[in-house]
Amino acid sequence: MSKVICGITMSVDGFVAGPNQSEQNPFGDVPDTEGLLHSWMFDEPERHAAELAELSSVAGAYIMGRNMYGPAGEKYDHSWKGWWGDDPPFHAPVFVLTHKSRDPILMEGGTTFTFVPDGIRAALKQAEKAAGGKPVAIAGGANVVNQYLAANAIDELWLHIAPGTIGQGARLFDQIPNLRMEPISLSGTSLITHIKYRIIK
Repeated sequence: MSKVICGITMSVDGFVAGPNQSEQNPFGDVPDTEGLLHSWMFDEPERHAAELAELSSVAGAYIMGRNMYGPAGEKYDHSWKGWWGDDPPFHAPVFVLTHKSRDPILMEGGTTFTFVPDGIRAALKQAEKAAGGKPVAIAGGANVVNQYLAANAIDELWLHIAPGTIGQGARLFDQIPNLRMEPISLSGTSLITHIKYRIIK
């Protein structure tokens, strides 16, 4: 079985996005959410180069939720190809959890989106096969990460914690009791704190 890892950015109070995510507002209805959560990637990329590159350098396949792939609506069902343009940053197979089947979408740079309507176990099984022995990365969003945490399927959780609160929206660790983690590494700047955990099973 492949190691399963998850790297995700969240606020101090555990939110990875605000409510009412849409095509025009992918991080939801929270003022400056994108700035709070992701300024470390854009304002200090050279100081966080290792963290930015590590997940893509080790992952052989990814799993993401329907909202992370695209917003609700007719466009998503028929023509939407993801938030990231013609050359998404994954450069590997990506398995999208969804209730509606679609044909796989081959993108530039080696990314292929495959849509899985059969639940988290089926997606993980397909991702492990596609990863070829490399780790599988759970890309998000919060609901999908929580499902895999509840299923005790994640081995390492790489958190990027922004120094602020959001208060509502998509929250990590929602209804995940008794999760025990062992810190592996810690680093950061004034914009972000990186904590890598091994999940104790």
